[in-house]
Amino acid sequence: MMKKVFYILITVCLTWSVQAQGVMTPEILWSLGRVSGAFLYDQGKSVCYNVTTYDVSTGKRANFIASIGTDGKNNKSVSQGRPADGPILLPDGGIMYQSEGALKSTTVVPAGLEKAENLVFNAATGNAIWSQSVKVDQTAADLYPEYSSTSARIYDDLMYRHWTQWSDGTYNHVFIGIRQPNGSYKATDIMAGEQYDCPTKPFGGSEDFTWHPGGQMMAYVCVKKKGKDYATSTNSDIYFYDLKTGKTTNFTIGMMGYDKSPTFSPDGNKIAWTSMPRDGYEADKNSIWVADLKSGKKYNLFQNWDGNAGSFAWSNDNKKIYFSAPSNGLVSLFEATLITGKDGSISAQIRQITTDEHDYSSIIGIAANGNIISTRTDYNHAVELYSVNPSNGEVMQLTHVNDEIYKTIKMSKVEKKIVKTSDGKDMTTWVIFPPDFDPTKKYPALLYCQGGPQSALSQFYSFRWNMQLMAANGYIVIAPNSRGMPGYGQAWNEAISGDWGGQPIRDYLSATDAMAAEPYVDKNRMGAVGASYGGYSIYMLAGKHQKRFKTFIAHCGLFNMESWYGSTEELWFANFDLKGPYWQNPQPKSYTEFNPINYVSQWDTPIMIIEGEKDFRVPYTQGLEAFQAAQLRGIKSRLLIYPDEGHWVTKPYNSLVWHHEFFRWLRETL
Repeated sequence: MMKKVFYILITVCLTWSVQAQGVMTPEILWSLGRVSGAFLYDQGKSVCYNVTTYDVSTGKRANFIASIGTDGKNNKSVSQGRPADGPILLPDGGIMYQSEGALKSTTVVPAGLEKAENLVFNAATGNAIWSQSVKVDQTAADLYPEYSSTSARIYDDLMYRHWTQWSDGTYNHVFIGIRQPNGSYKATDIMAGEQYDCPTKPFGGSEDFTWHPGGQMMAYVCVKKKGKDYATSTNSDIYFYDLKTGKTTNFTIGMMGYDKSPTFSPDGNKIAWTSMPRDGYEADKNSIWVADLKSGKKYNLFQNWDGNAGSFAWSNDNKKIYFSAPSNGLVSLFEATLITGKDGSISAQIRQITTDEHDYSSIIGIAANGNIISTRTDYNHAVELYSVNPSNGEVMQLTHVNDEIYKTIKMSKVEKKIVKTSDGKDMTTWVIFPPDFDPTKKYPALLYCQGGPQSALSQFYSFRWNMQLMAANGYIVIAPNSRGMPGYGQAWNEAISGDWGGQPIRDYLSATDAMAAEPYVDKNRMGAVGASYGGYSIYMLAGKHQKRFKTFIAHCGLFNMESWYGSTEELWFANFDLKGPYWQNPQPKSYTEFNPINYVSQWDTPIMIIEGEKDFRVPYTQGLEAFQAAQLRGIKSRLLIYPDEGHWVTKPYNSLVWHHEFFRWLRETL
């Protein structure tokens, strides 16, 4: 009976707004179930996953927890059909979750873990790791207790705010919980008194720490820097904590870039992690490293492979590492077979597993049968879970959360085209066509400019920049893998740094001109849209497009590079990609030739600007400067601003307004 109730709830939440509309709409998009939080259990024979749904009529979110066998059978509710969230694997094999305001479990709920976040148990010992917010620094209220209700913030150093959060004197600390005979946990803050975060704020999670299989050691990720040193550095390290001695050691000391995702081999003899070589370069080559824990020697598996690792997992027999990586406009799965030399050195033979045109961005784990359990998306489909046979790349879909909705809408045709750039390079460009595309007709087109700037433009599925939705509104979408996009070697990826307004903008114009020459594109009705670096690209194109475009939409774009440098927080990014601060003499081109504000006198095209007031990465005043310039120059312009959003738009009604304003603007101007 409970299983039946569960499926009724899922069906109601996912299909209430779906009518015979034929194509994707903002409301249907927000009605899709979002699969997340998956992990393997039942000795690798089943996968537990979370489904998040939104009721568009109320804006309320609901979560459901389900599981399915890795053979695609026995799909069932974990939370007995009731709304639930945050599934966690317990050491006894049960699943704990939050439901109806309380912790519940399929077996027994452990005591004393109510404040624990990012909880990870060790199966061998039953002990736990978790994170907890701890107040370390004094605030204005502490300094002036007689004025304790003050809202003042006082800072003596950087980084005083990050992405959407102001520093408030608290830090994420790692806690070790030793399981007591009565089932409760005795907790120890292993970072007591430290002014550092683990998980790193604001996006870090349980991937920032892990147990050794034996349970006597754990590893965690931390940037142990403060103030200006923290604001200008990407030097995270992996620390080992020994439960017997209570001693913490820096395992990656001397490795100067990001070191992340520590993962012990199943037999406990090795550890793998991702590492970037240079401090201050957040988009450096991301390699998988392996260390022999007996010798302590470390080896770069990507030394002879020009790619960037995403998520990864050890094979069950400890002989291979499976990983995802951008490749030729996709995120594909790869296999690294470990090779041990006579001297004990470790190298790898790397082989691509998946070649189909989908993104396999997140590896959940390796099933008991050796298959890779992974997420998969494409421009027409949101995340679902798949099982991939690593020997031949054959895939089997496990979850079918949105199948009923997809049956009611028409899909877009997607093509991969090769465009010649202005310097003679081959550039992969995705083209997404409207449903029922007719090549004998002419369609308006949108150039999509990717953010990052060094983030893969692949077959991703976004609930904001949704290619399927743009195409469903009658637009051909042009998405070039311009300079800066990973998946084409490190040289292509790094070419954008210091050259934001140079070759990457010419790449966009090359793709625009190539598509404008197609008989089915109305070259007099072309627009350009983008966010973050994509928003910067819009501002640059507005001054340089030479009548190619009829309209622009810029979201959280960088407009004035001097004022942006003076107000952003992750200065390592600005220092590397802009090549330093604006007060250098001579100034880097980022502040002169590649500064959008210097081309406002050439603006002549309608522009819509979108901002979130809680965006500290690209402060919303960048958009205010651009909007004011457009208004004073008499250019048709519109400002859409959210006081409660940051760099992204995450709230349901805010997102729905975003989509409707996006298309209202295009109807008016294109």
